[in-house]
Amino acid sequence: MNLTGRSALITGGTQGVGAAIALSLAKAGANLVLHGLKEDDLALATIQQCQAYGVRVTPIYCDFWQPIESILTAIGERSTDMDLELSLLVNNAGVFIDKPFLEMDESTFDRTFDLNVKVGYFLTQFFSKLWIKRQVAGRVLFTASINGLLAESDHTAYDASKAAVSSMVRSLCVALAPRGIRVNAIAPGLVRTPLTDQVLNQDEDAIRWMQLHTPNGRVPEASVCGPMAAFLLSDDAEHIHGQTIYIDGGISAWQQPDLPAKLRGHLSA
Repeated sequence: MNLTGRSALITGGTQGVGAAIALSLAKAGANLVLHGLKEDDLALATIQQCQAYGVRVTPIYCDFWQPIESILTAIGERSTDMDLELSLLVNNAGVFIDKPFLEMDESTFDRTFDLNVKVGYFLTQFFSKLWIKRQVAGRVLFTASINGLLAESDHTAYDASKAAVSSMVRSLCVALAPRGIRVNAIAPGLVRTPLTDQVLNQDEDAIRWMQLHTPNGRVPEASVCGPMAAFLLSDDAEHIHGQTIYIDGGISAWQQPDLPAKLRGHLSA
C-alpha cells in the first residue's frame, strides 16, 4: 500500500490497536497526527517508531470527555499549525467500562456511547464538510469490534455501541460515497493490547479459553490490525465502501467450538 502524500488523524493512536494502525500507515508513507490522552512512555515509543519510517508525526493530547466542539477546535488548531491537509481519518478511540446489565447506570452507558459512537460521528461530519468544500477525496476508518456482532452477557453497553459503529459505517457510506468520501471499519477480535494484557497476563486459563474459541487458535498482538487499516485507506481499496472487515482469526465464522476430545465425558455432573 502507498499512502505517500496523505496525512492521517488517528484518535486513540498512541497505543494498542491505534498504535498498530499508526505504524502501518507510517510504513505506507502517511504523515500522522496522533491523538492520545497523555504523553507517556507508550505514546513516545509509538511516535518514535512511526518517525523511523521518515514521516511527520504530531501528537495531540486531549480528553475526549470534553464537549465535541472543544475537541474539534483543538484538532483544527493543530492541523493549521502543521500546514497539513488531513485526508485520512481513523476513528479508533474507544472505551470499555461496562457493568452487568442489571447494574448498568445511565452515566456509564452515556460515557460508552459518547466516546465509542458520538465522537467518531461528529469528527467524520467535521472533516467531511472540509473535504467537500475543498474537493478532497477523504477516507474514514472506524474501529468496530467482534463485540458488535457477537454478544457477551456482561458487556451490553459496549456490545451495543460497537454494533452502532458498524451500522453507522453503512449509513455514512450511503451519505458520503456520492461525495467521493469512503467510509469503512475494521473489527478486531481479541488482540493483545496494554488493556487486555492486564487480564491475559494474570490468567492463563483466559488465554487458553480464547484460543479454544478461535479457529486459528491465536490471541495475537494488535499489529495484525494495521495492514488491513492501511489497505482500506489506500487507493487499492477504491471500490470498498461501507464494509466492516473482521480481523478475528475466524471467531465470527464459528457457531461454537467443538468439544476437545480430552474433555469428552468429563463435563457431566
